[in-house]
Amino acid sequence: MTEKQHLLLIGAGLCGSLLALRMAQRGFQVTLVEKRPDLRDVTQDAGRSINLALSDRGLKGLRLAGVEEKALELCIPMLGRMIHDKEGNTFMSNYSGRDGEYINSISRPGLNMLLLDAAEAMPNVEIIFNKGCKSVDLENASAVFEDYTTKERTELKGDIILGTDGAGSVVRKSMFNDRNFLFSFSQDYLTHGYKEITIPASDSGGYRTEKGALHIWPRGEDMLIALPNLDGSFTVTLFLPYSNSDYCFDNLTTPEMVTEYFTKEYPDAVALMPNLVEEFFDNPTGPLGTIKCSPWNSYGKSLILGDAAHAIVPFYGQGMNASFEDVVVFDEILENQKDASIDWKKVFYEYEKARKHDTDAIADLAVDNFHEMKEHTASPLFQQKRKIEMILESQFPDVYSSKYSLVTFNENIGYAEALRKGRAQDKAILNLLDDKKISEADKPSEILNIVISETNAILHDDDVAFS
Repeated sequence: MTEKQHLLLIGAGLCGSLLALRMAQRGFQVTLVEKRPDLRDVTQDAGRSINLALSDRGLKGLRLAGVEEKALELCIPMLGRMIHDKEGNTFMSNYSGRDGEYINSISRPGLNMLLLDAAEAMPNVEIIFNKGCKSVDLENASAVFEDYTTKERTELKGDIILGTDGAGSVVRKSMFNDRNFLFSFSQDYLTHGYKEITIPASDSGGYRTEKGALHIWPRGEDMLIALPNLDGSFTVTLFLPYSNSDYCFDNLTTPEMVTEYFTKEYPDAVALMPNLVEEFFDNPTGPLGTIKCSPWNSYGKSLILGDAAHAIVPFYGQGMNASFEDVVVFDEILENQKDASIDWKKVFYEYEKARKHDTDAIADLAVDNFHEMKEHTASPLFQQKRKIEMILESQFPDVYSSKYSLVTFNENIGYAEALRKGRAQDKAILNLLDDKKISEADKPSEILNIVISETNAILHDDDVAFS
């Protein structure tokens, strides 16, 4: 059924390379085209990585394609958030009260190279680099590409086009500009941007601070985070307003201002970053935005997946995981096809129907977590809530999961359900703590019963309000 089907994939990032691998395993002929050079042959640009947090949903996609074990070799487990205050005190907040639940720091280029190697090893995959997509004929599943060096233009055609070409997707832009069907699109930027800096390995090659944590310096409006790398270094990311703040990218324009800001806000981090000033000015400032759109398919000939369909901000660590979950859902729908030949229009429709509400939910959750990380993680009430959640998860692992756990460690429920239940649980615990109706000193079974009761009441009220 699939041997004669030719899939043209545009974009060989994480989603595209995993999708190419899985579709090749299904027997399709795959052409994967990427505008950038082969990252296995070139030095990566500094300051653009934002280390990735690989968790259960992403691992499920890698497992589907048979590369999970190799990917785990590139991972560093992070058990929780290490919160740093201005005085240099730290507070460890585990991600889960259950054993064995943690997220993994992984290099974006390292994982991408692994997936490209696996896809390229398939006899029915051709990967073409240095050819940027210039235009797409959605109705006829063809696209025009321009060679980066020679500027020569080439047209490639498939039975269908799968657009995995990221937040700046040319395939999505072609859908937007197509007047033959209605296309809705929104792009919302945060008022903050990001810039990367490095905590290098120690002279002995070890880590200068705790390896098994995602470090956060929450400062209300600003935030610094750090994720470990295999070579002993940490990738540090500053999230800062562009403008209209005492310290912002618009006014951190001199070495003296940069040093003053970091020394005031992150004194313990400054001691770990010997190249702070140089990297601040050498590395680019990147924007942070959310993209939502619909429909994701056109003419039964083209479909967008991953960031091309639903780019999100990085604060739940789910961008890559959501894209890998796209591959899992798409694969499941193909598996359920009973016809002798594939009805791509039906496949695309069912895929979007199954996926859109969940990707909208994780986009909203990611923005929520941005505010939680920079503002709430340092607050006593939030820390009390986390302690209650850790008690419930450790004492009743099969009964209770926090919102974070529902999103991150429960790949068998959708993001939308995790959002609905998780927000209700958060509201319940915060209300109960504020009203002094529960405390961490109470009997765990009593805490569980009252939290479940209050959560159910909130869910019921929400159902009534939106019915």
